[in-house]
Amino acid sequence: MALNATLAAPSKSRLAYDFIKARIEDSRYSPGYRLVLGAIAGELGVSVVPVREAIRLLEAEGLVQFERNVGAQVAMADPREYEVTMQTLSLVEGWATAASAPFMTADDVARARATNDQLAESLHHFDPVAFTRLNLDFHSVLFEHCPNPHILDLVDRGWARLRALRESTFSFVPGRAKESVAEHAHILDLIEGSADPVELEFAARNHRLATLDAFLAHERARLHHSDQPTQESA
Repeated sequence: MALNATLAAPSKSRLAYDFIKARIEDSRYSPGYRLVLGAIAGELGVSVVPVREAIRLLEAEGLVQFERNVGAQVAMADPREYEVTMQTLSLVEGWATAASAPFMTADDVARARATNDQLAESLHHFDPVAFTRLNLDFHSVLFEHCPNPHILDLVDRGWARLRALRESTFSFVPGRAKESVAEHAHILDLIEGSADPVELEFAARNHRLATLDAFLAHERARLHHSDQPTQESA
């Protein structure tokens, strides 16, 4: 029976694999999170060897990537897929926000401002995953009264796609979070001031595109850095 139990027990590398993958999937290890082999091995009570094997498996699955001079990190999804998702979401979410605005009550605006205040407060102890969740709560208030159910469906699909991509741009460019909070306040000012729908739509659209631009700038810098020769290869 002892032999059967030994055969049935998962290997240390499998335990490490399951441990790391679960944390990637529930966003405890967000995109860009550095995977320190020694620290993970310490948590699991194993050597770094099975952790290294687990990370190699996760790299083959596209969940982990290696950065020159940095090491293993949780991978961002395909940048091109993220780009087209954000472009599409900027269009439909911008329209939905403008269409919803005439139906928003003072209580709705107050609820959105309260959420944005939470976002501003969170900048002092920044958690990109928590910030992203609050960000969705904020935007949900802005477009929840959109009278076009088809547009709302497209917005919901866009957000679902971002979740499937394990996206938290703020993990990569945390400085964007402060800008985002300021843009939220501007959008709410436009809503309270009964701004022209086109102006409001463009503000909401450009807010989304500014986040995309920040991510693309990060990607260009990352690729440029990875192309630079190290001292060993120079």
